[in-house]
Amino acid sequence: MRALYNLTTKIAERALPLVASFNEKLKLFTEGRKSVFTELEAKINPKEEYLWFHAASLGEFEQALPIIEEIKKDFPKFRILITFFSPSGYENKKNHPLADVITYLPLDTRKNAKRFLALVQPKMAFFIKYEIWPNFLSELKKRGIRTLLVSGAFRENQIYFKAYGDFMRKALSNFDHFFVQNKKSRDLLKSIGLNNTTLSGDTRFDRVSRQIQHNNKLDFAEEFINNTTCLVAGSTWPEDDDLIIPFINATSEKLKVIIAPHEIKEEKLKALEKRITKKYIRYSKREHEDLKSYDILILDTIGLLGKVYSYADIAYVGGAAGTTGLHNILEPATFGTPVVIGKNYKNFPEAIKLRQLAGLFVAASSNEFSNISNKLITDRSFREKTGMIAGHFINSNTGATHSVMKYLKNLPDFAKVS
Repeated sequence: MRALYNLTTKIAERALPLVASFNEKLKLFTEGRKSVFTELEAKINPKEEYLWFHAASLGEFEQALPIIEEIKKDFPKFRILITFFSPSGYENKKNHPLADVITYLPLDTRKNAKRFLALVQPKMAFFIKYEIWPNFLSELKKRGIRTLLVSGAFRENQIYFKAYGDFMRKALSNFDHFFVQNKKSRDLLKSIGLNNTTLSGDTRFDRVSRQIQHNNKLDFAEEFINNTTCLVAGSTWPEDDDLIIPFINATSEKLKVIIAPHEIKEEKLKALEKRITKKYIRYSKREHEDLKSYDILILDTIGLLGKVYSYADIAYVGGAAGTTGLHNILEPATFGTPVVIGKNYKNFPEAIKLRQLAGLFVAASSNEFSNISNKLITDRSFREKTGMIAGHFINSNTGATHSVMKYLKNLPDFAKVS
């Protein structure tokens, strides 16, 4: 199985540049990796000690941030290297101030793993959630570099728990410790003989809980909303538009809507605008406009959604109407805002749990979305009660970062610099 994996990876490494010209994301994926080793040679200071954090994309980066923030505060000696697998993660966070070096992760070949680790020589490696790369993990183990999986989440249908999954089980065995989100994940790891686990929870709860302590004031949002009930639809895809736009166009309720599409390409924005029949404006065209005279504000920028959620009376979180994957429901929930999502959420335990608690609603059709939204808009008591459940859900699940930091502070290398 290992030979097949390595062969497949090598084939992908050679084939990707050939097909990248037909796909923008693949082009970023391949072009970005061409300069990885050159950048590392230029930016890594061999006299410094680095902690390496690897995240697949934006969501995993958000899970890493609370730990990075605490390390920067408690162990300032260490430098931080962050790698991304996806272009969406790297392109959006390549200049983040908390990291000393940010780059793509080279493809998982043995040659790349050896060269990468020889350059970086990390003191420790942190992989986030479900990033399991066998050659990197094997090389880390050979070099005696302590490796942690943080906010790990496992499901019984994954290859690690199948009869034919021996190769990937061996990859998992290279981790020194697993910090997992839930009891099911811990039990699954124990079922394959991995007992080096801590049931810590998800560091995303720590991340979003801190957002409420920040200055979330946005003058444009206050001007636009003008003390009116506000629906924020965040990280939406066309499938989400199918659910929400009919209601937005048809409702007679006094309502302001902020839509933050996941993709802000011009053709996507124009397609969205064609579907809207009410008065709308883009964020980028707000200057010198009377924002309160508009019904819909399209957020054609990145980096503001977390703050915009603080103005929401109702939040729709995109991704689950189709198959792209549910985006972060915890961001609006931390502000005590009731959340509505699409129907494809079965692989997102936080959504399952919040629905069980009645702090989240699922709409499988535009009619269902209309019914739920009308109830939340017209029944303020119901809306506030639901939002209170969502806020309590966040507060009662914080603490994962503390578990990781407690582990680190008990290690000799960290105790020396604390």
